[in-house]
Amino acid sequence: MGEIMLLIFVFVIAGFLGVELISKVPSQLHTPLMSGTNAISGITIVGGYLVTDRMLGMFKKKGDKQK
Repeated sequence: MGEIMLLIFVFVIAGFLGVELISKVPSQLHTPLMSGTNAISGITIVGGYLVTDRMLGMFKKKGDKQK
């Protein structure tokens, strides 16, 4: 029970800090920051697919070729 309370406490504190930090960002910086964050997320998603494909390729038999 104590572990769940600790997780809830961390979640509430993280939410409060997030709101405080975001509210202090000027509107002129909000759009460039969000576009940068979206670009990083896109790279992460594409990089994840590439890494997963490479890892799955390691488990294929040598004679198995994908069309």
